[in-house]
Amino acid sequence: MGTKQIGVILSIMIVIIACSKDELVPGSLFAGFRKPAHFPELTYNISGNPVTQEAFELGRKLFYEPRLSRNNTISCGSCHIQSSAFTQHGHDVSHGIDDRLGKRNSPPIMNLAWMPAFMWDGGVFDLDLQPIVPITTHEEMDESLANVISKLHAHSAYPALFKKAFGTDQITTANFMKALSQFMIMCVSAESKYDSVVQKIGNAAFTNEEAAGYKLVQQKCGSCHKEPLFTDNSFRNNGIGIGANNDMGRYDITLNEADRYKFKVPSLRNLAYTAPYMHDGRFIRLDAVLDQYSNNIQHTPNLDPVLQNNLALSATEKQQVLAFLNTLNDKSFINNKLLSEQ
Repeated sequence: MGTKQIGVILSIMIVIIACSKDELVPGSLFAGFRKPAHFPELTYNISGNPVTQEAFELGRKLFYEPRLSRNNTISCGSCHIQSSAFTQHGHDVSHGIDDRLGKRNSPPIMNLAWMPAFMWDGGVFDLDLQPIVPITTHEEMDESLANVISKLHAHSAYPALFKKAFGTDQITTANFMKALSQFMIMCVSAESKYDSVVQKIGNAAFTNEEAAGYKLVQQKCGSCHKEPLFTDNSFRNNGIGIGANNDMGRYDITLNEADRYKFKVPSLRNLAYTAPYMHDGRFIRLDAVLDQYSNNIQHTPNLDPVLQNNLALSATEKQQVLAFLNTLNDKSFINNKLLSEQ
């Protein structure tokens, strides 16, 4: 084989390797924000913060950046782990800086662009403001925004990344928040079996057990867990009783007596990955949750009206409901390389 032929072969190999690498670069997966066809209109004002690849990638880097915490050890991704649908799997309540314990279970970061309020108590009404809470909370990151911005300015890479994303190397709080929002609103979960069935994709269909469970969820759970997000984002007393730390939920925000022990209705999506359950993580297994609603509703004065009677699910019905809930698990979401730490 001549020198010229070897050169041609080497050139071809270099091109192939380069193309293969390009396919593995997460940025090459970026296709912008796309609203699933069967989802409602957004709540988030995306026109005020249009998603770009540069700002999204900056937001992703910031999401996994431990410099957001006081001692540079805790990132957003520490308590919101992708393989657990961005929850802190296995912990009843969140574990933050210096292994301090919070008072609530870490909620999933999923379909936030459709939420009008955030946190279990709805204390934050704008996604662009939400990161302030974990950053400044003593039990979580225990840092100040001023210190975070100062650390980012001093970092060798961040000024250039902010300039690339927002046209200026001056790192402002507003752009810092917008970048994080761009990452969070891209955390869309809409590719479960359920989504394929309702959109009539291919030959997707429920089994008989799943279909029976679907009807039960619509009949007995649908007033709170509305399709397709499987939450109505309301705040309700669901009859589980007062927790060990006497967390009063929505009342701490509104000081309205009627809001005592009300918490945000969570989505039923991705439950296989997000145990334990409830605002304080008191239930480890889903069958324990179904037992609670079937037999153990606590009748407090402001118990939600739809729960005045136990759901009274039979053993067979519980299995059917569990079968349907499994159709809401989205493996593509928890394995999406675009959302992974780089």
